[in-house]
Amino acid sequence: MVVLAKKLLAADEPAPVSVTEGGKSPFLLVADHAGNLIPRALGRLGIAEGDCQRHIAWDIGIASLGRLLANALDATLIQQNYSRLVIDCNRPLESTTSIADISEDTPIPGNAGLSDCARQIRAREIFRPYHDRIEAELDCRGQSGRAAALISLHSFTPVFKGATRPWHAGVLYNRDARFAHRLKALLNEENGLFVGDNAPYIVSDASDYTIPIHAERRGLHHVLVEIRQDLIADESGQRAWALRLARLLQRAYQEQLSKYEWRPGRE
Repeated sequence: MVVLAKKLLAADEPAPVSVTEGGKSPFLLVADHAGNLIPRALGRLGIAEGDCQRHIAWDIGIASLGRLLANALDATLIQQNYSRLVIDCNRPLESTTSIADISEDTPIPGNAGLSDCARQIRAREIFRPYHDRIEAELDCRGQSGRAAALISLHSFTPVFKGATRPWHAGVLYNRDARFAHRLKALLNEENGLFVGDNAPYIVSDASDYTIPIHAERRGLHHVLVEIRQDLIADESGQRAWALRLARLLQRAYQEQLSKYEWRPGRE
């Protein structure tokens, strides 16, 4: 067995995961790309400071929206504080995009030619603590008989590689579309919203980690919500979307409970 002794995070650097504790809400909010921190030991990965503020580094607006939504729902929020460029916490570790050496059209020099040991250290100190905390929260709820619904929060760019994206938001899912489709129907009732169905991305076992591992394996109500970044770039937009999602998530959840005796894979 290889012992990975080298430390990535110094003692005075922020923890990889932050938790906003909630009350008795069934919702567990998670934000895989909430932060854009880069450990000092990695020297900003060789990219410009401006690149650290772009979507390639994090989901703009999601950290603040997540906290507002957690407060509105009285729900627990678990968020990742380090940049997806260090290691993407919504990618399987074996994925080629787990630690990308190019993101969109931007080379990431600090990720080029990494050794297996360097990759494992990033997984140990960034990826694992985040997912261990989600797993522990869900284990605790399961052991106590407390309900859980996993809501994964993300944001997306209005334009990607020159292509304009028309959606205001999207609901994403993999094998089980029930909760996502219920939420989409409710969002469609809101005035002026164009909502994507598995758009602008899709969820799959190959491209995603959080939904397949934490939600599908446990048979939980779940959805991955994508919000366009320009709509949540400031506090007023974040607050408006947090209040909208708080209202509609609660309604969708209650409607699902009344419609289904929840079982994984049941249609």
